[in-house]
Amino acid sequence: MNTLPASEQRSLSHVTDWVFDLDNTLYPRECDLWSQIDLRITDYVMKVTQLAFEEARALQKGYYRDYGTTLNGLMQRHNIDPEHFLRSVHAIDYSPVAPHPALVEAIARLPGRKFILTNADAGHAGSVLSRLGGSELFDGIFDICAMTYVPKPHHSAYAAFFAAHGIEPTRAVMFDDLEKNLVVPHDVGMATVQVVASEGYADERVDPWELAQAGGPHVHHVTSNLAGFLRNLP
Repeated sequence: MNTLPASEQRSLSHVTDWVFDLDNTLYPRECDLWSQIDLRITDYVMKVTQLAFEEARALQKGYYRDYGTTLNGLMQRHNIDPEHFLRSVHAIDYSPVAPHPALVEAIARLPGRKFILTNADAGHAGSVLSRLGGSELFDGIFDICAMTYVPKPHHSAYAAFFAAHGIEPTRAVMFDDLEKNLVVPHDVGMATVQVVASEGYADERVDPWELAQAGGPHVHHVTSNLAGFLRNLP
């Protein structure tokens, strides 16, 4: 699936650095792994703020929308320990992530370097990759700790990543499930691909903006099948 008209699609033949988000990008949103983290974040917000579930849930989603991550909002507004937060919310069951040899093969065959740029931590990324079968697939994982806890979509997160790995943005592509995380990549010259849920997917626990396909000049490609998209690249 690539929902943009052919006239609006951009070739990726120039790309030498392939940059992937992790959650809901390298595994499908439908596998429901993120919902475990999501509920553990709500529980964390309840403990920090002493709010009831519904109020804590609303605050959590507001921080996620406005600060890039709920963690960033909690750090800014409640001065929490980020390492404690990350340990708490990633204490989950990873079995919903199924092995995906087709995706692993498709990424392995890409010409150039492959990276993960995630608002989660490296331990969580490692657990996901182990389930997928791609533990040795990537040249680097740039996580929220490396970003000094200032997450995508903030410009500094991308700038730190580029500097750490010597990446020329005009030779790179960014894959992410959130269209807002593709604004800065587009602005600095990266190609962009939004990885979306399957058609008809709905979940009352997910705010509409999390599933939005806003389109616009910052989204060059849209796909609901990452492995297929990569296999079909010319």
